[in-house]
Amino acid sequence: MNPKLCVTPRDTIRQAIAYMNENVKGIVLVVAPDGQLLGTVTDGDLRRAFLNGRNLETLVSELLADKQKSPHPTPVTAKCRSEHSILLQMMRHHCVNHLPLLDDDGRVVDLVTLKDLIPGRATPLKAVIMAGGYGMGLRPLTETVPKPLLLVGDRPLMERIIQQLHETGVRHVSITTYYLAEKIMEYFGDGRDFGVELSYLNEDSPLGTAGGLGLMPDFKGPLLVVNGDILTEVNFRAMLAYHEEHQAVLTVAVHKYDIEVPYGVVESDGPFVRSLVEKPSKSFFVNAGIYFLEPAARRYIPVGQRFEMTDLIQRLLLEGQPVVNFPILESWLDIGRQAAYGRAQEIVGKGEVQT
Repeated sequence: MNPKLCVTPRDTIRQAIAYMNENVKGIVLVVAPDGQLLGTVTDGDLRRAFLNGRNLETLVSELLADKQKSPHPTPVTAKCRSEHSILLQMMRHHCVNHLPLLDDDGRVVDLVTLKDLIPGRATPLKAVIMAGGYGMGLRPLTETVPKPLLLVGDRPLMERIIQQLHETGVRHVSITTYYLAEKIMEYFGDGRDFGVELSYLNEDSPLGTAGGLGLMPDFKGPLLVVNGDILTEVNFRAMLAYHEEHQAVLTVAVHKYDIEVPYGVVESDGPFVRSLVEKPSKSFFVNAGIYFLEPAARRYIPVGQRFEMTDLIQRLLLEGQPVVNFPILESWLDIGRQAAYGRAQEIVGKGEVQT
């Protein structure tokens, strides 16, 4: 069995993420020193923990304690000698994608996934890259070059995004364009040189962060939407699984952003000082510019009108449609300003991102 499948209760979330990235299963098994299965931690468990205030140094034991309050505190397991047909039946009955396999004494022997039993079952994905903006925050660099074509390392930023989509299994990508559209189309062409099929949604006037989606033909299944100015290693397949698990109409990726107040903050009750907090830090989850949309969201987007993603989210919420957030645990950088562009060059030069 792959040793990167197992963690102990005393390991941290940081270690669990590292093992999950290496085993590429979307799960780690929590085991006792004698090999007994104590529980499981999935990619979704980790991201929900972050939304609830946990951090990278939180112990796995705390996550297991949190799961005891969930509707399914105990993992579904199977005997290690079970036939594949039985394992598949169990997965379908319990609506799970992973089954730890145990010996007669309850010790972990292996892990089987639905992908192992049904190869090639991955949901086919289509994606849209939003690339029509002026890139005003990067002037004068963007006076003659559209922001998605700015070099980050040895390649344009959007080429890195397309490569990441290709590695995720995306084969058809649409690109919304407006500013210097001809340069984007000239560079990427039909996408053949980049392993994908490209089509273009050309805006006659700027349509905002979501209006370009109104130019799309109807689509089936979840649609991945990515802003054309981000550098990230987010796991798109993990985000899709999270989106489907929560039965969302729209899932928005979020990034934790910390702000430190550079002064001591006085908390008072009228004229009376109650406390003084020295340089407090506040944390927020900010929109990371990556989304999954269901076809049902398409009808809320007007055709040929300026429309922002915030408008779409607000309309969905007003209609009672489920919108969820997906916290990014991986690297993420919005390259909208000169400082961020310099930072992108630095981290790519150091090999800190693989895209």
